[in-house]
Amino acid sequence: MHSMNEAVEGQASDCEICPREMTWALRYLALTGLHWPAQLQSSKSPVLMVHGWLDNALSFARLAPLLAQDRDVYAIDLAGHGQSGHRPPGQGYALTDYIADLAELIETYFCGSDESGWPDLVGHSLGGSIALLYAAAFPGQVGRLVLIDSLGPLTRPPSEVIPQLRNAIKKRLRGSGAPMVYASIEQAAKAREGGMIPLSPEAALKLVPRNLQEVCGGYGWSTDARLRHPSMMMMDEAQVIGCLQRVSTPTRFIRAEQGLLADRPGLHARADAIADLEFVSLPGGHHCHLDGDVVPVASAVREFIDVC
Repeated sequence: MHSMNEAVEGQASDCEICPREMTWALRYLALTGLHWPAQLQSSKSPVLMVHGWLDNALSFARLAPLLAQDRDVYAIDLAGHGQSGHRPPGQGYALTDYIADLAELIETYFCGSDESGWPDLVGHSLGGSIALLYAAAFPGQVGRLVLIDSLGPLTRPPSEVIPQLRNAIKKRLRGSGAPMVYASIEQAAKAREGGMIPLSPEAALKLVPRNLQEVCGGYGWSTDARLRHPSMMMMDEAQVIGCLQRVSTPTRFIRAEQGLLADRPGLHARADAIADLEFVSLPGGHHCHLDGDVVPVASAVREFIDVC
């Protein structure tokens, strides 16, 4: 059985550029993350990466080093994920609160006051939705935007608003079940392999340790159990299209050919709503930036963000 430190060190050793641990204090909680420092001196803007639901900063463990030759690359743990702080009791994890966290992070620590300018954003899945809606709200505070198998948030039709609200409130009142305890990191990674979005054994073992903490009897999730609670409110498709029409940031959407959006109805309507969007289709599943051959994704990201 590996210790937590041994697992993380093993992951870092397969990268030419080993990341540094980061903590960013916000007003109401602290976000943690990783920094892959640029290997060459450059005035290019930093890259800020935002992971998907129930993942963490190590979602970018294989992609980030391929971008860090001449750029500082940062990946955050979203609130409630990885090693970041949890929301206070009585609160949940609304999409809008994630966007507010990102806004505070960027304005406090990546404000573009030096010659490097505002950061380029790379978001996967939920992280792509957060970055996209942030860019819609603050178009002058993003350099370029890359979305990996993500093109805006999940929606519900108006007829489902009240049932969704009722189910979410009932879940909040019931609370979460007893936490799982795993005898080893490998056992926890095995459970993650067969999750809602499956991962290969290698990808799961790379990702999972940052979502774990040592507990009596082994390892438990450090992620907040409330992340699995239903959202209180969700936008409908017309509202999402309205948001996307406000995005003026140059954007590249990388669709995974075997990903969650491969056959999604209405995808082209969303793409058409973004004024300056490039559409790229690449082989791989939803975690194409972590699982399998990540070079095509890295090339697509670098090619786009390196445009002057």
